[in-house]
Amino acid sequence: MDVLDLYRKTGALLEGHFLLRSGYHSPFFLQSAALLQHPLYAEAVGQAIAERFEDERVDFVIGPAIGGVVLSFVVARALGARALFAEKTEGGGMTIRPGLEVKAGDRFLAVEDVVTTGGSLRRTIAAATSRGAVPVAAAAIVDRSGGAARFGVPFAALARFDVPVYEPEGCPLCRAGTALEEV
Repeated sequence: MDVLDLYRKTGALLEGHFLLRSGYHSPFFLQSAALLQHPLYAEAVGQAIAERFEDERVDFVIGPAIGGVVLSFVVARALGARALFAEKTEGGGMTIRPGLEVKAGDRFLAVEDVVTTGGSLRRTIAAATSRGAVPVAAAAIVDRSGGAARFGVPFAALARFDVPVYEPEGCPLCRAGTALEEV
């Protein structure tokens, strides 16, 4: 499966000047919601991630809200596990909503649509481990960290997208006067 081709087909690979959630600027943005709105593509991506971890016993799959909600569901479905999500807290961390079952010793896979710095996925892992769950691995549809993101567990991505990201103060797109879009 050519994941980046799916992004192109669905209009989810955007070009311009974008302010990423990480705070970095980039000439490209992967709008995963535009890809995952198509159930057949979402299921295909979920199945492809699940196949990498089918030999692991996973009790639940968790992703950060909002981007990881659909992805955690389709991966969990493929693995026969529960699907959870973590939400941002006012303090900048992540929490798991009361009522979503996490038991001490539960094994989990953490998933994210696109990893740039890995911060959201690390905070999601921390939310689950704070409730006694044990991380087995982490996965993403796309790794745009250049292989730099680390999670303390094995990490797999369906594709790498090596495109530049810039600190705001050194961004050539800003210097050129290209309008910045928040995404």
